[in-house]
Amino acid sequence: MIKTIFNPGSYPKNIDFALLILRIAGGGFMLTHGIGKFENLFSGEPILFPDPIGVGSTASLGLVVFAEVFCSIFLMIGLTTRLSAIPLIITMLVAAFIAHASDGFGKQELPLLYIVIYIVLVVSGSGKIAIDKWIFDKFSS
Repeated sequence: MIKTIFNPGSYPKNIDFALLILRIAGGGFMLTHGIGKFENLFSGEPILFPDPIGVGSTASLGLVVFAEVFCSIFLMIGLTTRLSAIPLIITMLVAAFIAHASDGFGKQELPLLYIVIYIVLVVSGSGKIAIDKWIFDKFSS
């Protein structure tokens, strides 16, 4: 199981580099969305966040912060890349098909683009330029 989670894939160097760029861009851009929400979580102000899945505003905000901040950082450094992409996919599915369901494709386009990026990372893994590679090598020997 550990080997599957941390398996960085076996690709040529140019693909490893492309996966690094994809991880940094997909994680970094999403992190910019999450930082403001993270600050809002601890601001002491009343939480005015939508509750699209019915778990409460605070829990919804906490789940989004976990995905957009922590999972984005994990993606960028290549730590549990495949697992880290899953909460981001779920968050973007909720954004595209619940939060922006009535807003039209213009508002759904960005979350859908993020979903494609994260699905590619779930399928491909992190590439060799990642912490996953170090962990995989440590458990493989």
